[in-house]
Amino acid sequence: MFFQKRDKVHQSMYRLVKRLEKAKIPYAIMGGMAVNAHHYERTTADVDVLLNAKGFADFCRLFVPKKYATVPGRPRRFVDRINKVGLDVLVTGRFPGSGKPGPIAFPDPSDVCQKIAKYQVVDLPTLVQLKLAARRYRDFGDVVELIRFNELDESFTEKLHSSLRQDFIECLEEKRREDEYEARED
Repeated sequence: MFFQKRDKVHQSMYRLVKRLEKAKIPYAIMGGMAVNAHHYERTTADVDVLLNAKGFADFCRLFVPKKYATVPGRPRRFVDRINKVGLDVLVTGRFPGSGKPGPIAFPDPSDVCQKIAKYQVVDLPTLVQLKLAARRYRDFGDVVELIRFNELDESFTEKLHSSLRQDFIECLEEKRREDEYEARED
């Protein structure tokens, strides 16, 4: 049901997008749903959205707690009251991964979004960059698959912050090792 885009997670994302657009809050879908929009299909159990500080304040004022429940101890995590799907809000200026300051911060969604399938999604270079900066195993795996499904190569490093270029090359090399392995299995 997930890949037919009729599951609870997609329904939550569509509701969120409709609400944000009606309220004129700039946004970009992030995380697993953005990975899917950029051609690598995988499941995810929640929706991640990038908002600027004003957009986050407006989201909270307009939709919390009526449409989204808060999660104790997690000030930017919410639960869709209709179907209990999690929503993580990533805010411009904060840092991916551990949250500790680094060279990469979440950008303003207006600067990095592109329309895919009727909703705003973070663009591919930004998605790859933020996943590399998060430094989580799952995110590196997503980058390997984004390389595969978007046919990226070394030239893509020009679109990335210099501190992340080596990590991208390592993901590219991992993709190539996997390709060699698959070729031997045939």
